[in-house]
Amino acid sequence: MNDQILTAFGDHVCTITLNRPAKRNALTVDMIGDLRAALARVAADDGIRVLVIAGAGPAFCAGLDLRELAAQRAAGAVETHTLEETLQELERCPQPTIAAVQGDAIAGGCELALHCDLRVASESARFAMPLARIGIVVPVTLTWKLVDTIGAAATKELLFTGAPVEARAALGLGLVNRVIPDAELSHAAGALARQIAEQAPLSVRAMKAFVQRFVEHRRTLPRDDLERLAHRVRSSADAQEGLAAQRERRPPVFRGQ
Repeated sequence: MNDQILTAFGDHVCTITLNRPAKRNALTVDMIGDLRAALARVAADDGIRVLVIAGAGPAFCAGLDLRELAAQRAAGAVETHTLEETLQELERCPQPTIAAVQGDAIAGGCELALHCDLRVASESARFAMPLARIGIVVPVTLTWKLVDTIGAAATKELLFTGAPVEARAALGLGLVNRVIPDAELSHAAGALARQIAEQAPLSVRAMKAFVQRFVEHRRTLPRDDLERLAHRVRSSADAQEGLAAQRERRPPVFRGQ
């Protein structure tokens, strides 16, 4: 594991911190692998009662690294299955999980926060899913996760427009549980984690499992046709154009091809 994924323990709480602040904690393939390994260790440790996911610097996470996305584009398609699998591991973590979100939580960063059980946001937090701006799509099951959390209409607006949702609006949608002044975010997330850690751990784990079983029904829904549609979009000329425009800092020209 490199120093771009940091792990700290104390009072039955584990904190995993994305530590690439100069790049707004954009996720590389190596970081995703290290994050998944850290999640596996947490899940196997009965001494850990709560997990906090945080980001170093002014942003929580800006999503996937654009340089690596460009390399995937050059290879002919954009694939996100590694991140999807890691997010599933996070969602299935037996311990309660808390995202401490400051600044931007964009695309994969938004999904990272969304797959935690609870989200504590600073007043500077912004959530956005601007994938249509670069010609790619949110994975099917991750789209359903949004619908579970904020409802169909709010999900459609978030995905169709790509416009960011500020912290207070996110609170109104149920996208976050609490909004905290920026300077108090770390303290507030830690206090919530300790409050949960003081409860009976078997009770908390059992109740999380009860809720999780109910929401996992979406994975049983037929979606082969939707996965084919997602693959078509990710391998399209529009996806290549969108990523090129993003890196070249110009407006994309989409042709529906």
